[in-house]
Amino acid sequence: MLSDIEIAQNAEMKRINEIAAGLGIDENDLEPYGHYKAKLSESLYSKLAFREDGKLILVTAINPTPAGEGKTTVSVGLAEAMGRLGKKAVLALREPSLGPVFGMKGGAAGGGYAQVVPMEDINLHFTGDMHAITAANNLLCAMLDNHLQQGNELGIDPRRIMFKRCLDMNDRALRNIVVGLGGKANGVPREDGFNITVASEIMAILCLATDIADLKERIGNILVAYNYNGEPVFAKQINACGAMTALLKDALKPNLVQTLENNPAFIHGGPFANIAHGCNSIRATKLALKLGDYCITEAGFGSDLGAEKFFDIKCRYGGLKPSCVVLVATIKALKYNGGVQKNDLAKENMWALEKGIVNLKTHIENMHKYHLPVVVAINRFTTDTAEEIKFVQDFCAEMGVDVSMCEVFAKGGEGGLDLAEKVCETIRFCDGSSSDFKPLYESGISIKDKVETIAREIYRADGVIFTPQAEKAIKEIEGIGFRSLPVCIAKTQYSLSDNPALLGKPKNFRITVRDAKLSSGAGFVVIYTGDILTMPGLPKMPAAFNIGCDNNGNITGLF
Repeated sequence: MLSDIEIAQNAEMKRINEIAAGLGIDENDLEPYGHYKAKLSESLYSKLAFREDGKLILVTAINPTPAGEGKTTVSVGLAEAMGRLGKKAVLALREPSLGPVFGMKGGAAGGGYAQVVPMEDINLHFTGDMHAITAANNLLCAMLDNHLQQGNELGIDPRRIMFKRCLDMNDRALRNIVVGLGGKANGVPREDGFNITVASEIMAILCLATDIADLKERIGNILVAYNYNGEPVFAKQINACGAMTALLKDALKPNLVQTLENNPAFIHGGPFANIAHGCNSIRATKLALKLGDYCITEAGFGSDLGAEKFFDIKCRYGGLKPSCVVLVATIKALKYNGGVQKNDLAKENMWALEKGIVNLKTHIENMHKYHLPVVVAINRFTTDTAEEIKFVQDFCAEMGVDVSMCEVFAKGGEGGLDLAEKVCETIRFCDGSSSDFKPLYESGISIKDKVETIAREIYRADGVIFTPQAEKAIKEIEGIGFRSLPVCIAKTQYSLSDNPALLGKPKNFRITVRDAKLSSGAGFVVIYTGDILTMPGLPKMPAAFNIGCDNNGNITGLF
C-alpha cells in the first residue's frame, strides 16, 4: 500500500495555468509560483463582481479522536466526486502549519487518493504566506520595543503589553521569555512570549480582511498595550501599519492548486480552531463562490469549535450564507466516544457504538440550530462491520438526515459519488432555505451572554464559571468600547466540554473561563477555557524524526 506522500508524488498534475483556465481565469490574473501553484491577482475580484455566488457547503465533524476523522480528506474527496458528476466545484481549504507537520497531528492536505497537490509544497513553505504573517507580526513587536527604547512617547506600560511575538513551529521554550536583557543599548527589559503563527491575530486578520484597505485598517486597530494611565494603545499609534501591509500584500492573495483528480482548490489562511477561529480566508471562499457552482470549505475540528466560529465569526463578517453542512464522523470515533480505548477501536463493539453515537446526535442538532440541512459523511474503514454500518444508517434515518458511507481515501472521487449526489439533492430540496441561516447570537448582547449562549446551546453546559481574572478582562474590554464583538472560544477539541476526558455528550458540567483577550484588529474577543495553550510543544516522538530529504531533493517520510 502506498503512503500519502508516495501517492502524491506519483500524481499526474496539470500545469497551474490549465487549472486556472478551467475556471475561466485569464493568465494575466495568474501569478505562478513554479509550475503547479499560483496566486491570483487583486484585479480578478472586480472582474467577477457581477457573477452570482454558487452554493456554499461547509464540511465539519464530530469531536475527533487523537488520530483525527479525515475531515479534509472528505472535503477533497467530495470535490473530486462533484467533478466526476460534471459539477463545477471549487475547494477552499486552510493552509497547514509547520508546527503540527513536524509535531504530532501531521499536515492538512487530505489523505490517500483524496489529496491536494503538490502535497510537499503545501505542507512546507508553500507560497510563503506563513512567513509573511510571522514577519509582519514580529515587525510590530520590534517597533513596539523600539518605541520603548526611544523614549516611550506614548507612555506605554511595559507590564501591560498585550501583543506577543510568533513563530510557526511548536516550541514550548518560547511560551514565556524575557527580552531587552544585556544593558541599556539592548532595549527595555520586559516579560514577553510567543504564540504559534496560526494562533496570531495577524493570521486572523489576513483571513477576515476583504481587501488591502480593510487589511490595513484592521492592522491599525490591533490593541498592543495600555499606557500608564490605563488607556489602550493601538498599532496605528506605533506607525507600523504601512510596513506591515507591505509585508502582507502578496500573502493576502489566495493560492490556487489542484486535487489528485485535477479539481481546482484554493488553499489560503490557516488559523487553528481550538485556539483561533479555524477557517480559511474570506477572500478565498468568496472567490470560490464566484468561480464555481459549489464552494466546498471546511472548518477545523468538531462543529462545536470550527463550525460555530465559521458561522458566528466568518459568516457574520463575510456576509456568507451556507446551503448545506456535511458532518464527518467515523465509526471508530463514535466507539471512542463510547469509551473504547484507541488500540481497540478496530474491533466490533455495538455497546460502545450505541453509547457514543450521542456525540453525533448532538452535533447534528447543533447544526440545525443554525437552520441548515445536514448530510452525515461516515469516513469508512475496512474494519467497520456491516452491523455497525447499519446501526449508524438507521440512527441517521431516525434523525431525518441523509448519511453516506465514504471511501474517498481508498477510491478518490469514485468513493464519494454517493455523498456528492446526496449533498446536491439536499441543496436542491432546500433551495432558498439558506436565507434562513443566522448566527447563534446577536452582536448587541454582552460578551458574557455570548459565551453563555454558546456554552448552553452548543456545548450543552449547565452554565459558565468566570474566574476573577476573566471578569476583570471582560469588564476592561467592554469598558473601552468592544462589547459588540463576537467571541472566539479557545477550548479542547476532544470534548464538547472544556475537559478532554469527558467524551460523548457530557452532562452536569460547567465551562470555566479563565481569561479573555481582545483581538480588536481581527474583530473578536478570545475566551480562554481549560488548559489551552497558544504555543504548542513537540511530543516525545515528533513527526520530524521521520522526515528527510534525499540527495536529489526529494522529500521523504512526510506522511
